[in-house]
Amino acid sequence: MPPAASPAIIVHGGAGSLGSDDPASSGGADAPRLTGVRRACEAGQAVLRAGGSALDAVETAVRVLEDDPTYNAGTGATLTAAGDVELDASIMDGETLRCGAVAVVKDVRNPVTLARAVMERSQHVLLAGPGASAFAREAGIPPYENALLVTARQRARWEEARAAAAGTGPAGTLPGKKFGTVGAVARDARGHLAAATSTGGMQLKLPGRVGDTPLIGCGTYADDALAAVSCTGHGERIIQLTLARFVADRVGRGATPMDAAREAIAALGRRVRGEGGVIVVGPRGEVGFAHNTPVMSRAWTTPDGDVVAEL
Repeated sequence: MPPAASPAIIVHGGAGSLGSDDPASSGGADAPRLTGVRRACEAGQAVLRAGGSALDAVETAVRVLEDDPTYNAGTGATLTAAGDVELDASIMDGETLRCGAVAVVKDVRNPVTLARAVMERSQHVLLAGPGASAFAREAGIPPYENALLVTARQRARWEEARAAAAGTGPAGTLPGKKFGTVGAVARDARGHLAAATSTGGMQLKLPGRVGDTPLIGCGTYADDALAAVSCTGHGERIIQLTLARFVADRVGRGATPMDAAREAIAALGRRVRGEGGVIVVGPRGEVGFAHNTPVMSRAWTTPDGDVVAEL
């Protein structure tokens, strides 16, 4: 059994760029993007303080972000080239290495909860599309209308991006695209780690496209002996480096979570010209993060129990 430790959690609201229509583009401690990650971090921290598991904490934090239309996950997710929402999510338990994920889900409000159901109530790791939806009904997760996941802001962005992309190439290749994913990693008082990640994917992505988020070892990874990691950014490039496991392995070899995060993001840019970010919590509760995009909203707990939020 791992030694007792102070609980720790760090969450992110996605790496990328802010457009002029983004309510956080003016910055400030009260910007919605900062307020949201702080709220999610505090929700996860409350679970940990009550003696809950790291797994419960990361699911709780990610659900808060999925329900916040500020972020590209759940309600407020970006739209595909077809004009609807397709959601991906994953979750992993560092104690047992159990994991679950879903991809191309259109009718679930909180895909991270469905990912956990896949982990705990099936023999599989990843379910996609109609199969994931059917499993959701079997697991007692009610259907949620796709139109309810679409916000006016994302519809307007879709119209603008579709017009700008006309004649520029295949869907999902629009220059200047904004990335976005939400995630959380935590260590509980028993010393166990967990990670969870959720996203709507890339703006104007082809229907059926799957990025790094639901791929264990790419967008999400947790192992009590290594670290817990959640990634955000250009999914295709993150997949090429299996970035989450890249970070965890380096912590396992002795790097601090902060150094491991910085090394991973440097490699992402150098090796595959990728853009993105990572958050990490180590086996002793140390947090780390890095990104090579203009912003990556994040919030984390300090050893004193305070919550710090940054863009």
